[in-house]
Amino acid sequence: MHTALPRALNRLVASNLAAQSAEQLSLAAVPIVAVLALGAGAGEIGTLATAQTLPFLLLSIPFGLWADRHSRRRLMAACELLRGLALLALLAALLLNAVSLPLLAVLGFIGAVGTVGYSVAAPALLPALVPAAGLARANARLELARSAAFAAGPALAGALVAWAGASAAFVLAAMLSGAAVVLLLGLHEPPPAAPRARRPLQEVAEGARLVWGHALLRPILLTAVAWNIAWFVLQAAYVPYAMGALGLDAAAVGLTLASYGAGMVAGALLAPRIVARMSFGHAILFGPMVSVAAMTTMVASLLWPQGALAGLSFFLFGFGPIVWTITSTTLRQTVTPGVMLGRVSAMFLTVNMGARPLGAALGGFVGAHWGESACLWLALLGFVLQAAVIAASQVRKMQRLPAPAV
Repeated sequence: MHTALPRALNRLVASNLAAQSAEQLSLAAVPIVAVLALGAGAGEIGTLATAQTLPFLLLSIPFGLWADRHSRRRLMAACELLRGLALLALLAALLLNAVSLPLLAVLGFIGAVGTVGYSVAAPALLPALVPAAGLARANARLELARSAAFAAGPALAGALVAWAGASAAFVLAAMLSGAAVVLLLGLHEPPPAAPRARRPLQEVAEGARLVWGHALLRPILLTAVAWNIAWFVLQAAYVPYAMGALGLDAAAVGLTLASYGAGMVAGALLAPRIVARMSFGHAILFGPMVSVAAMTTMVASLLWPQGALAGLSFFLFGFGPIVWTITSTTLRQTVTPGVMLGRVSAMFLTVNMGARPLGAALGGFVGAHWGESACLWLALLGFVLQAAVIAASQVRKMQRLPAPAV
C-alpha cells in the first residue's frame, strides 16, 4: 500500500516543470541567437557554456549553507525570479537590437544562478514535505517533470525561433519562470530548525566529512563523478562522430539526441515499478549498469555504423540514469540529517559540475590526437568504472532504505 503524498507536492512538481522548462528553453535558444545574430562559432558558444557553468562551481555550497538555515521555498522563489529578470533583460536586448556576446554571457551567468539555487534547495525541501516512505515516488514525480522539460524544451525553442523569432522563445521562458515563482509562493513549508551559531567553514567541513565518511554516500558521489566524466567525453566526440563516421545530417543528429529526453521520460514513468520489483540496492545499481549497456551500444556503431544504434544508445542513457537519479537522491535524502540536506546537495552538485569540464577537456584532447573512436572507447571505460564502483560498495547489498537520519 502506497503512502499518500501531500497536495503540497503537486505545487512543487508543477513549479519544477515550469522552472526546468524555462531553463531548457533559454539554454537552447541562446546559442541559436548567438549563431544567427552574431555569427558565433564553436569558441564563442563554448564561452557561453562556461559562463552558464560557473555558478554551479561558485555558488552551490553558499546556497547549500543558506538552505540549511532559512526557508528553502523562499530561496527557490528568489532564484527563479532572478532567472526571470535575466530572461526579460535578454528579451529587451533583442527588441532593442543590442545583443552582444558579453551580454549573453553575463545574462547566462545570472540565469544559471537561478538554476543553482533551485537545484540545491529542491532536494532539501522535499523531505520536509513528504514522509520518508513516499520519497522515492515523490522524487520520481519531480524527475518526470524535469525529463519532460529536457525532452520538449530544446525542440520547442528551435521551433519558436524558426517560426516566430528568438523573442518568442524568451517571452515563453520568462512566463514559465514567473509561473514557477507563483507556484512556490503558494507552497506551505514547515519552519526550518532553529539555526545554531553560524560557522560557515565548519559547516562546510561537517558536510564534507559526512559525505566522504559515509559508507553509502561516498560510493554514490564517486560513481556520479565517473559517470559525468565519461558522459562529457562522449559529448565532446558525438556530433563530429555522428556526422562523419555515421553519415548523419543535422536533423538526424538532433533526432538521436532527442532520444535522450524520450528515455528520461520513460525511465521516470517506470521508475516506481522498477524500484518496487528489486531490492533497493539493485534498483540503484540499475542505472549504472544500463549506462554500460548504452555505451556498449554506441561503441557497436563503430562496427555497424547505423544512426539507429546511436539513437538507441541515447535512449538508454536517458532511461537508466534517471532511475539512478531518483533512487540515489532518495537514499541521500534518507541518510542525511535534515539540518545538513542543503550542504550535502550542494556538495554533490559542485563535484558533479566540476567533473563535466574535466570530461569535456579529456574528450577534446583524446579526440584531437587519436580521433572520435578513441573517445568512444575511453567513455566505455569510464562507464564500466562507475558501475564497478557502486557494485563493489555496500549500496548494492541494501534490501530496503535505512531508517531516516535524525
